[in-house]
Amino acid sequence: MRRPRLRKWLVAALLVGGAAAVFAAAVQRKRPALDPATSAATDPLAVARAAGPVVNREATVPPMCYTKTAGTANPCWTCHTVGAAPNHLDDSRLQQEYSFSGFALENRWKSLFTDPRAAIRRTSDAQIVAWIRTDNYSALRDALATRVDYPGYRPDVDLIAPLGAAPGAVFDDAGFARDGSDWRALRYQPFPGTFWPTNGSAGDVLVRLPVAFRRDATGQPSRAVYQLNLALLEAAMAAPPGVPLADLSREVEPLDEAVAAVDLDGDGHIGGIITHVRGLPTHYLGGAADVALERAQAPAGLELLHTVRYLDPDSPTLLSRRLKELRYMRKTRSLDNWGRIRQYELALDEKQDGVLPRFAGAPEVGFANEFGWQLQAFIEDARGTLRLQTAEEHLSCMGCHTSLGVTVDQTFSLARKVPGAAGWRHQDLRGLHDRPQLGHPRPEVLTYLERTTGGDELRANDELLTRFFDARGAVREAEVRRAAVGGDRDLAWLLAPSRARALALDKAYLGLVRQQRFDLGRLPLLGPTSNVHARIDNGSTDLAATGKTFTDGRLQLDWR
Repeated sequence: MRRPRLRKWLVAALLVGGAAAVFAAAVQRKRPALDPATSAATDPLAVARAAGPVVNREATVPPMCYTKTAGTANPCWTCHTVGAAPNHLDDSRLQQEYSFSGFALENRWKSLFTDPRAAIRRTSDAQIVAWIRTDNYSALRDALATRVDYPGYRPDVDLIAPLGAAPGAVFDDAGFARDGSDWRALRYQPFPGTFWPTNGSAGDVLVRLPVAFRRDATGQPSRAVYQLNLALLEAAMAAPPGVPLADLSREVEPLDEAVAAVDLDGDGHIGGIITHVRGLPTHYLGGAADVALERAQAPAGLELLHTVRYLDPDSPTLLSRRLKELRYMRKTRSLDNWGRIRQYELALDEKQDGVLPRFAGAPEVGFANEFGWQLQAFIEDARGTLRLQTAEEHLSCMGCHTSLGVTVDQTFSLARKVPGAAGWRHQDLRGLHDRPQLGHPRPEVLTYLERTTGGDELRANDELLTRFFDARGAVREAEVRRAAVGGDRDLAWLLAPSRARALALDKAYLGLVRQQRFDLGRLPLLGPTSNVHARIDNGSTDLAATGKTFTDGRLQLDWR
C-alpha cells in the first residue's frame, strides 16, 4: 500500500511543480510592468497573486462539519452516506464519529463565533437594496477579456439582465443564453440546508458541452444535436442507482428522434418527437459519436458555471443582480471504473495516515482534483468588485467536490435537475414541490427538518424554527407538506425568507465582504451561534446510540 501512495505523491509534486514553474515563467514573460495606478482596487488578480501561503490546510472541511449534534440533530446524512456506484465512497461513518485530522481539530472558521449584529445595524435597508442591485459581473468580464497574463477561465456569457428585467431575461425560453455562447441554464431543486435561500444565498447553474457535442456528423453547428446530447447527459447523470440499464426511463424535452438516428425511446422504430429516453445508448450523438456515454459520469470537456447571489426579496426568483461568487468547473479528463475505485482507496489511506489534502494547480489556472475536475472561483473584494479567490479560499470548494459519498461524479446540480423541458430554464423555485429523495417515503425538506431538528446545519435559522416547529421542537408536518406534491404551496413559499430576514442576511454577508477574511468563513449569520464546536475531540457523535444515523442520502429525487 505504500508504493501507490508514494507514486501519487511524486505525480502530484511533478504536476504542481511543473505546472507552477511553466506558468510562473509565462507570467513573467507576459506580465506588463506594474503601473502605480494599478492595485487590488482595479486588478481582479492582485489579491490572489499577493496572498501568502495557505494557513488553514484543512479548509476543505466546511464550517457545517463542526456542528454539535447533541446526539439527536443529524444534518450530516445529506452529504455523508453510502455512495452509489460509480461513486464507491462510503463515508456514512462520519455521521457516527468525529474523525478529523490533528490539524482540523481546531475550528478555524472563527467568523462563526463573532457577533454580526452591530455590522448589520450599520447598513440601512436602502443601502443594501442599492448594493445587491448593482452589477459587479460585467466589470470582471471586461477586466479579463484581453489579459495576456491570465490563462484561467474568462467569463464568456451574458449573465446580467438589463435593469428592470428578470434575472433570467438573458436566456431564451429553452434556457439557452441569448448571446450565442451555448451556455444553457438548468432548473434544479437546491441541495438541503445551507443552499436554501432561507439560509442566505440564491444561485443558478449553467451547463455547456464541448464543441463536438454541439455539431452534427458533418461538423456543422446543430441546436437539435446539442439538445439531444444534453438530454443524454441529463438521463445519465440523473439515472437512479441500482436500476438495470434496460429499465431506465427519463423524461426529456421534446426531441426529434430522426435527428438522432437512434431509437432513444425504445419503441422499436426511429422517428417522431419523443419525450422520454429509455435505457442509454452506448455513445453520444453527432460530432461526439466517438465519445462513450457512461452512466453517472460526465464527459471530458463538460463545463459548469455557478453563481452565488444575494437575496433580492423583490425578485420573484430571489436572485440579485450582484454576485457574491462566480464558480467554474470543467472536467478535464475521465477515469475508468478501476481508476475511480483506486482514487477512493488512496484518499482513505491518506486520511488514515494523517496526510492533509493537496491539489495540483494555482488560483490563476484553477485547482484539479483526482477525479478529473478543475475548479476556479471569484469572490467580492472590499469594494464589491469580483476578484480571483486565493489558494486558501479555493480549498473551501475542493472538499465537497472531491470526496463525498452523496455526489454524482463529484457534482450536485445535474442529478437534481427538473426533468424535461421544465428543467431547461433559469433557476426558479416557483411551481416546484418538495419531493422525496430516491427510496425515501417522505419529502426531502420534511425529512431534513425532522432529522436535523432545525432549518440549517447549525440550527440557527430562527425563522424556520418558528414557522415549522412547535413548542416541543417537533416539526409541524401538515404545514410543511403544503409544499409537497398535491399541496397548495411550493418550494418558493417553503424555502424563501421573509423580506426582513433576506435583507438582514444580505447585510451580514456584506459585513464579511468588508472584512475580507473569507479564510475565517463566509456563512452569513444573524447572531452568535451556540450549536458549533470551537474544537473537536475525535470520538462518537452519539448519533448511533440514539438511532439517528442514516445511510440513505441520495442526490436524485423521485419525480414520479
